[in-house]
Amino acid sequence: MLRKRQVHLDFHTSEFVPVGNKFSKEQFQAALKAGHVDSITVFSKCHHGWSYHPTEVNEMHPTLNFDLLGAQLEACKEIDVNAPVYISAGFDEKEYLKRPEWRWCPSPDAKEIEEYNNEVHFHLLCFNTGYLDFLCAQIEEVMVKYNPCGIFLDIIGPRVCYCEKCIADMKALGMNPESEADREAFAQKVFDNYLAETNEAVRKHSETATVFHNRGHVFPGDKRYIYSNSHLELESLPTGGWGYDHFPLTASYARSLGDMEYLGMTGKFHHSWGEFGGYKHPNALIYETALSVANGAGCSIGDQMHSLAEMNMGTYNLIGKAYAMIEEKEPWLNGAINVADIAVMSVEATTGERETRDDVGANRMLLENHFLYNFVDADADLSAYKLLVLPEGARIGEELLAKIKSFIANGGKVIATGNSIVKDGRFILDFGAEYLGKSELNPTYFVPAFETVNGTPEYVMRCDFNKFEVREGEVVARMQNPYFNRTLEHFCSHMHAPNNPENEFAGAVINGNVAYVGWDIFSGYGNLGHLCFKELFTHIIKKMMDDEITVFTSVPDKAVITYTKQEKENRNILHLLFAHTTVRGKNTEVIEDTVPLYNVKCSVKCDECKKITLVPSGKELDFEYADGRATFTVPEVDIHQMVEIAY
Repeated sequence: MLRKRQVHLDFHTSEFVPVGNKFSKEQFQAALKAGHVDSITVFSKCHHGWSYHPTEVNEMHPTLNFDLLGAQLEACKEIDVNAPVYISAGFDEKEYLKRPEWRWCPSPDAKEIEEYNNEVHFHLLCFNTGYLDFLCAQIEEVMVKYNPCGIFLDIIGPRVCYCEKCIADMKALGMNPESEADREAFAQKVFDNYLAETNEAVRKHSETATVFHNRGHVFPGDKRYIYSNSHLELESLPTGGWGYDHFPLTASYARSLGDMEYLGMTGKFHHSWGEFGGYKHPNALIYETALSVANGAGCSIGDQMHSLAEMNMGTYNLIGKAYAMIEEKEPWLNGAINVADIAVMSVEATTGERETRDDVGANRMLLENHFLYNFVDADADLSAYKLLVLPEGARIGEELLAKIKSFIANGGKVIATGNSIVKDGRFILDFGAEYLGKSELNPTYFVPAFETVNGTPEYVMRCDFNKFEVREGEVVARMQNPYFNRTLEHFCSHMHAPNNPENEFAGAVINGNVAYVGWDIFSGYGNLGHLCFKELFTHIIKKMMDDEITVFTSVPDKAVITYTKQEKENRNILHLLFAHTTVRGKNTEVIEDTVPLYNVKCSVKCDECKKITLVPSGKELDFEYADGRATFTVPEVDIHQMVEIAY
């Protein structure tokens, strides 16, 4: 089992700065104890290319005069802290300058190559050159000399390269370097070989050491990459541009895999990696680590050690405020499995397009509505879910379509939007409607057949719409076209023409176990955030699922709800999280002050329970159990509150 209180310790140090002069085993250990840290990733080789230990295959940092890696590993072992070892794989600035034949080449254009070479940053090496042998030798040296519990390899991924060797090897295989498809196929081939060779370099010497290849993102559906790792580390620094809704999206896919442990990786920095002297508010780390464990992950907090190798006690006192709480909560986290009512077919998994606005919009709607959900790929066991959502960008092949039809036949519910179920000018799922083609007008208008927060007005929908004719089923929304599209020849007012009540079609329909929405509501919500997109989706979910929704609460939309099972302990855990975020500067989302929630009403669908308790405090709550649901009130949620439902 992965440890849950980890630190990822960056140490990328130029040859022009002194290294290690202030390292003290006792001070290093004191920092880890203050931080309640039980695992820390320490460094063999950094992005600059230097090793931090005596080496026969590389070069030790020129200002270091002792085995810093060995000293850190010894210090960790003495206090029972795990210590995976970091090796920069994609970056090696020293070798980039020394060995031009190993360089990754971003373009066939000489000017672009020169611009890349002159960037003031680290530069990539090509895994299709002798550099890969050099890297594997470094890995094996660390494995033989130190026998670490794990290896962390950084800055990797399939990359199209135009170096002489890549071009020559493509031609030798009968591939065309001028073909984008061939270039990408060859890049994947090189990457697959990298994964095989580096994993073998570890496995020659240990069957138990963890291995993680960090490419900054776990691509849904890319099983070749995913299962080349012993576990996953989901990099998601909210203040570094990821935002606070990124981690729930990536975790919701990772947990759908079922057989893969994973960590949520944030940072102590105000912004992102490489920042010296940046600290976030303790409340932010408390929330971020709670968000990780509530989503089934362990925690990893990024830090960067000063070149003198003295640990910053301010940092570890900050980390300790969060990790002391995680340590206290661990009995209710270990072995817990997240419950999900709803599966969302990942657009990224079915198309390969990274972090689409469809996925972002669907994630935000479900998160803000406090539904329990996973994002899944085409291999998922759909029978584990009550409802399947098909966002407009999802591409449904024949095998997946058969799976979806079987899911429906066995009582599963489906909500499809836009083009997800359109192929060759027809609907590929039968829900009692005929496809009439994409509307030539945009934006259109949504007229609800149910009460919304604003009554039942005509809502502007700035997204594409598929027209369809309903044969049977309940129409829950109508679509009205505008009088015309905005053009130079005819336009109206500042933005778009008003709705034409005489030009109307069905907009959304529910027929049995299938609902269809003609609008691209998920990309629309991901791009614009209009409430009407979410209101339509929410109405359909509640109408289709009714009392099958596992958890209802009275928390506000900014709160996060998850629900887990610990079968061995005969208990379920409800996680309630709340913190408001504020944008500081141009684009930095932070958490500082927190506002508790009081008297949160909860209703949970569950087997008859014996006791409901706030944990870890142990305070019992009064509750009522009727019709398969336990109802109770949580008196206060201060950032994170767990509720144990014991059977």
